[in-house]
Amino acid sequence: MTTTSEPIPAEVRRERMLELVQEQDFVRIAALAEAFAVSVVTVRGDLDLLESQGLIRRVRGGARAMQQGAAAEPSYEQSLGAAALEKSAIARAAAQHVSSGDSIVIDAGTTTTFLARALVARRELTDLTVFTNSTSAAHELEPAIPRFSVILSGGTLRPLQHSLVDPMAGRIIETIHADTAFLSCSGLHPDTGVTNINIPEAEMKIRMLKATERRILLAHSSKLGRTDLAPVCPLSEIGLLITSGPETPVLAQLRDRGLRIERVGDGAAPEH
Repeated sequence: MTTTSEPIPAEVRRERMLELVQEQDFVRIAALAEAFAVSVVTVRGDLDLLESQGLIRRVRGGARAMQQGAAAEPSYEQSLGAAALEKSAIARAAAQHVSSGDSIVIDAGTTTTFLARALVARRELTDLTVFTNSTSAAHELEPAIPRFSVILSGGTLRPLQHSLVDPMAGRIIETIHADTAFLSCSGLHPDTGVTNINIPEAEMKIRMLKATERRILLAHSSKLGRTDLAPVCPLSEIGLLITSGPETPVLAQLRDRGLRIERVGDGAAPEH
């Protein structure tokens, strides 16, 4: 490990600590303090935060990587590069469900950030009001102001996903009644419905469902057939799934349960 010569932002430091733990399986607190030129107290705080997010396991004197097969939430940056072309295609399809004058809610996630980008690219869209708890999505939407009104939910910043969560996250969302919610997830299963790996973000998604009449789920094919920790809603509360990839048995099961599905890629045509 190489000692850093200048202080780096806490978020970047934690990401690099996580990389070191994953690469070496076990890293000592003292070694991390030396590598990042910070105090032992600071390192302990960083490791405690990473453990609370399910990314590492704290042990005496240091931290270990999560055991293989244990659920670990990928960071926003890790997810952003995964299947980017398919996520972008999903986002472009989702953007076609938005009209000028609409009010929409966009939750935190990489596919929903691609949606923000796709909405900005639709130059004919005007008077669009967007509520979001994603600082990444808000950043993507900035070039469209004043065509769009962009309202952040407020709350506590969760660096791993650049999302705003409790405490204080739900106050704005709980007071609005928007047209459409565009949601992401980490799991979608015919039996367990929509689930998410992180509880605070699942709670924000539930609030967004309650604040809207129409609910559109954006889910890359890798999320299908999975069930994660925190329940969000049953299939019956989702009006449309936009996904990618070929037809699969899981998609057939979801359709049999009454879920309307729009596939992108592989020559797929929208289903009505």
